[in-house]
Amino acid sequence: MTRHRSPLPPLRPVVRAVALTLALALTGQASFAQTAYPVETRQITDWKSVYGRIEPRRQIPARARLGGTLETLEVSEGDLVEAGDVLGRVISISLQYQLAASEAQLEALRSQLDNAEAELTRGEELLARGVTTAQRLDALRTQVDVLQNQIAATEAEGRVISQQLSEGAVLAPISGRVLTVPVAAGAVVMPGESVATVGGGGLFLRLAVPERHAPLMAEGDRIEISAGDTAIEGRLARIYPQIENGRVLADVEVEGLDDRFVDARVLVRLPIGERPAILVPQAALDHRFGLDYITVGQDSPRERVVQIGDIHMIDGTPMVEILAGIGDGDTVVLP
Repeated sequence: MTRHRSPLPPLRPVVRAVALTLALALTGQASFAQTAYPVETRQITDWKSVYGRIEPRRQIPARARLGGTLETLEVSEGDLVEAGDVLGRVISISLQYQLAASEAQLEALRSQLDNAEAELTRGEELLARGVTTAQRLDALRTQVDVLQNQIAATEAEGRVISQQLSEGAVLAPISGRVLTVPVAAGAVVMPGESVATVGGGGLFLRLAVPERHAPLMAEGDRIEISAGDTAIEGRLARIYPQIENGRVLADVEVEGLDDRFVDARVLVRLPIGERPAILVPQAALDHRFGLDYITVGQDSPRERVVQIGDIHMIDGTPMVEILAGIGDGDTVVLP
């Protein structure tokens, strides 16, 4: 009796899982071989984080040119103005009275001039008939000349008073944003007193850096500014020679600053030198159980525990500084 062999049973799930694991391992080794990163020491920039203040390039007070009462105030803090705009108006009651008195005196002199000119005309007629003398006629001419000169002087005084009254308008010295308004409508102001302060001409960052970092700073250095979730770059434009309270003042030119708030504090990173460091891509790290692991070795990969430092952006790629665990000559395998 011939026995027929039954067909082989299918692979068990465990065997299939082992086969799949081996296949994935082989695939992973091939992937590791293709994404190896050689470790080498490179120079990186050390950064110092400080706070800078947003300040306008020009900050000029709009002053009253006339002493008196601030009748109207047209602006408040935060308003945008153009150079020459009227910010307020100062009136002087005493000057208004002087102008009214000058106009009344001018009318009186003109009446006297009309009478003197009429007397001069009659004197000329009488002299032609031989009734009066030439001396009397000369006196009449002199009187007319005196009144004409008095009228001219009074008109000049009136123009001076009118000019003083026109200077009651407080004008914006530059185009920009109103920063402060220390007075209110109805207040009494003196000549030269500030009615408002206008900031314009663009914005810059004013830094106060500890003096120990002053020798490491140079004009033209690239500066990183934190603006919310993004970072923008600026340029160190000026370093002031005088040290105040152990700090060096410096100005940073940067575009795109928000001009809504002046004296706002912004986080700034300054380059203060270079040093050697070992950097690996951040993707090479594996954080487990409170430790950081890196896979090292292209032929036979194995994990090492490393101590990491700060993260640096190199050509747009986040790189992590490795303080201990690997060194020059090692090959890091990326996942």
